[in-house]
Amino acid sequence: MPRKPRLHYPGAVYHVILRGNSGQDVFFDAGDRKRFFLLLQESVVRFGYRIHAFCLMTTHTHLAIQVGDIALSRIMQNIGFRYTQFINRKYRRTGHLFQGRYKALLIDADSYLLELIRYIHLNPVRAGMVRSPDEYPWSSHSSYCGGSPCPPWLTMDWALAQFARTSEAAIKRYRAFIEDGLGEGHRQDFHRGSFEGRALGDDAFIDQALRQAEEVRVVDMTLDQVIESVCSVYQLTAAELSKAGKAQPAAEARALAALVVRNCESLSLVKLAEFLKRDLSGLSQAARRLERRIETDGLLARKLEEVSGNLRISDCQA
Repeated sequence: MPRKPRLHYPGAVYHVILRGNSGQDVFFDAGDRKRFFLLLQESVVRFGYRIHAFCLMTTHTHLAIQVGDIALSRIMQNIGFRYTQFINRKYRRTGHLFQGRYKALLIDADSYLLELIRYIHLNPVRAGMVRSPDEYPWSSHSSYCGGSPCPPWLTMDWALAQFARTSEAAIKRYRAFIEDGLGEGHRQDFHRGSFEGRALGDDAFIDQALRQAEEVRVVDMTLDQVIESVCSVYQLTAAELSKAGKAQPAAEARALAALVVRNCESLSLVKLAEFLKRDLSGLSQAARRLERRIETDGLLARKLEEVSGNLRISDCQA
């Protein structure tokens, strides 16, 4: 089943993990890390976003990124492409350096950003590389503590302001916050989130994020309900929907049903393919084609809205 798109809107904050392909190293010496820092600096200026925290490990890197108008995908593609070029030239190698798709989890910054920053800064401790984050030079922890110059592309004001108004008091409380988390282990919520593996936050945050990203949220439902709704909109019976052939409007109705099922975590496109007696790959491709058509076909968009309304799906574009 195709992966769902990342939620994007100006001001969105993400936990980003960029891993080496097949677990391979991505940083081989201090010079590599410094080049990555330079690329981050150039990228922040070019694409207008903020980095609230970072940690460069050996096989991967963690970033807390707050985007502006430019989507995260464009930012990460630029960084990944340019750094891979640098490594391949320097070490006379070829091929991919990073995994094909970086991990990015949208988070509710008001509720989780401070905890995410701590989680990122404690990554070398959890990995057994150091006993204290003070010992690790390749994260933003030392900058938060005032122990090293702050990179021009690192934003610390928002996070430190949550601890105290003055810099000295904020750093002291930040340190205490870090120490309180030293025994914290791996947190699955910072990797899988609370909503479809795409976001971490309560229902109110998820609904707001979906509205801002102009995406329809599909609530839990049964496959029978989807089929019934689609058949009602297209004035078909279930038998006509699954009948052999590519005649309209049944073909379009099947594609629309596949699109709804694909975007609902509780449903299976495999089960829909079995019911419709269709090839799974063909059904998935039909859903993608229909999704592109909806962008320019008002009538088709209204049919999707009607199916969604029958299923009591919240229309996040309203």
